[in-house]
Amino acid sequence: MATNDIVLEAKGITKHFPGVLANDHVDFDLHKGEIHALLGENGAGKTTLMNILYGLYLPDSGEIQVDGKPAVIHTPKDSITLGIGMVHQHFMLIPVFTVAENIMLGDEIVRNKIVLDQKAVAKRVRDLSHQYGLEINPETLVSQLPVGVQQRVEIVKALYRNAHILILDEPTAVLTPQEADELFVIMHELTKRGVSIIFITHKLKEVLAVADRITVMRDGKVVGTAKPKETDEAKLASMMVGREVILKVDKDPAKPGNEILKVDGLKVHDIRGLEVVRDVSFHVLAGEVLGIAGVQGNGQTELVEALTGLRSMAGGKMWFSGKDMTGKPPRPITETGMAHIPEDRQRHGLVLGYTVADNMVLNTYYLPPFGVHNMLQPAAIDANARKLIEDYDVRTPSPYVPVGKLSGGNQQKVIVARELSHPVKLLVANQPTRGLDVGSIEYIHKEIIVMRDRGVAVLLVSAELDEIMALSDRIAVMYRGQIVATVDAAKVTREQLGLWMAGAHPEE
Repeated sequence: MATNDIVLEAKGITKHFPGVLANDHVDFDLHKGEIHALLGENGAGKTTLMNILYGLYLPDSGEIQVDGKPAVIHTPKDSITLGIGMVHQHFMLIPVFTVAENIMLGDEIVRNKIVLDQKAVAKRVRDLSHQYGLEINPETLVSQLPVGVQQRVEIVKALYRNAHILILDEPTAVLTPQEADELFVIMHELTKRGVSIIFITHKLKEVLAVADRITVMRDGKVVGTAKPKETDEAKLASMMVGREVILKVDKDPAKPGNEILKVDGLKVHDIRGLEVVRDVSFHVLAGEVLGIAGVQGNGQTELVEALTGLRSMAGGKMWFSGKDMTGKPPRPITETGMAHIPEDRQRHGLVLGYTVADNMVLNTYYLPPFGVHNMLQPAAIDANARKLIEDYDVRTPSPYVPVGKLSGGNQQKVIVARELSHPVKLLVANQPTRGLDVGSIEYIHKEIIVMRDRGVAVLLVSAELDEIMALSDRIAVMYRGQIVATVDAAKVTREQLGLWMAGAHPEE
């Protein structure tokens, strides 16, 4: 339970980047033993503020106090010395090291000035993990741990350095619902023992369930702070975006038609030559959304890359609109009517140095009216870009701005506009809202349902279970490269899906 003892206070924090005011006189405080959630759209300034508190950025002006005393934070080492620890969204662990080796890295205990005292480290790790209810084995290799336990290692790593203030950045992004619930228990246990937590997330339900206070940022400013009992999801979303947001996906029952995609016995290898998609079979019908649920890293990435021609198949067959497309490269697959929203928009969806206009014709530039007699037609490309910018509400100063200069949400809209603006029979959407704010998520969800209702077959791959349940008509669960269950979305619970995602057999 939070007290009135302020352990961290930021006053008037201001930070400029070229052309951007990222933090505009931000005030933020954290009480001892509380969980203070920080919400905001992409670009709202919350990450900049946390990077300042952790010593990754220097503020242009403002003051930071830790335990009531002015704090000078120039580097992460300064922050750690003051008792501030940060658990990043993407874990900073070395897979081939043991838990103990990862935890002591940079803060080693040595005997005789040259020998690592791994026994002493292991004992301290055991003591800390037991004290805070974070049971982990210090001798285990990190590569052998489930994602939820790897996160515990990151938390123990911060506690090992005597952190009494923890910054958790999107801590449930890669967890199953059960692992997320376990994390919340751990967070409350930490606060009982005097640890104070800053909780950054975009999941409104989690904020209301676990936080003691909630601060919302928009356009670099704090727009309000509330307690969970004083607010709800709709109010928080409105504060974040500055307008009313429809959080519930509005959709009519599906009207499935013909089989568009059929996959039989698909096998795919990763870059190490290991089989990561193992004998997978499924089908997608016109006018339905098939959701692929699973914790990230269970073969979903390789599955989508094989279906879209970006990765070779090691076995099995694929039919698209009745045509055998097994092993075909991306261009003929696209020309048959597949649209692809890739998992990593910056690596596989966009050329960041190209303009918005050029990115909008990446898969059609060679076809009329954009390409005639092997010559690009600038007027047609310009007209196409201006129409799509308006139709898909892409926020850009000009069609000729490099797409890498846009926010994550607007980059995603460029991809959606390009992929959905030509005749589509199948939409493959892989993590379509990853890293997006609630306003952009609302938009992407709406577009997916619009395509479904036009008779397009949709294959949705997402680690966000709420997204899968909201959009899908049928759900297939992937675990260790296999589909372990396929169910009607209306006849399954979140808890059942979470268990299957963690490896439980459907009959159990």
